[in-house]
Amino acid sequence: MEVTVGHTPDADDAFMFYAMLTGRVDMRGLEVRHTVEDIETLNRAGAGGGAPDVTAASVHACAHMPGHTILRSGGSFGLGYGPLVVARGDATLEDVASSRVAVPGRLTSAFLLMRLMVGEFEHEEMRFSDIPAAVASGRAGAGLVIHETQLSHESEGLRKVADLGEWWHARTGGLPVPLGVNVARTSLGGEAISRFDACLRDSIVYGLAHFGEAMDYAMEYSRSKPRELVERFVRMYVNPVTVEMGAAGEESIARVLAMGREAGLVPQHEPRVAAKG
Repeated sequence: MEVTVGHTPDADDAFMFYAMLTGRVDMRGLEVRHTVEDIETLNRAGAGGGAPDVTAASVHACAHMPGHTILRSGGSFGLGYGPLVVARGDATLEDVASSRVAVPGRLTSAFLLMRLMVGEFEHEEMRFSDIPAAVASGRAGAGLVIHETQLSHESEGLRKVADLGEWWHARTGGLPVPLGVNVARTSLGGEAISRFDACLRDSIVYGLAHFGEAMDYAMEYSRSKPRELVERFVRMYVNPVTVEMGAAGEESIARVLAMGREAGLVPQHEPRVAAKG
């Protein structure tokens, strides 16, 4: 059975899929054909019904993707940390909320979390990798940064104003920060979804057990960042909740989308999560 897969050009995604895409794990009769796109492109494809059979998606975007099931493995959850709001100089969060903020996409979980934290704010969507330069140059008053820029922003002349993960952790009593997941078309059927989920879990476990090997592959998606920084990023976002989201991961997804619905920021659709294997 052939399954088309979309993942992001990010080191943590590459690390998770490494063993699956290079024949290191038993694929249980599945053949994978994969494409690579940035997360907001995948989000929009999923919301528009044009996503691959299995695709990476922001948790926020899942509310716009009826007909998909969230896999239990492969999620990106912050454990007390998450996307950052950054700016130049000594700007405060109040200053940021009244300025134009560069954001990596309206369907990203980072955007939803920031809306929940500060309310409505003026924003401009742009590719996530362009945000630091936009803020540093003054084109944007602040930026919402994801991926490795959470770790490299200081070297790009930017200062952290707020950590959305810290805010979420305090707001929810310590739940993981729900950022990204993988979703499968529900029409694939429960058995095929469970098989793919198990393969992805095995791939992640293999990567963690052969960290250097998997990192060699992930560095192909490093965007020229230093290996030490990329390894730190991967260790942050490929964690025990990535292997199996568990009850805490499920609760965090349900909580952020419920908060979004209450605030009128997401549709009423409540995504389903795959059954435990």
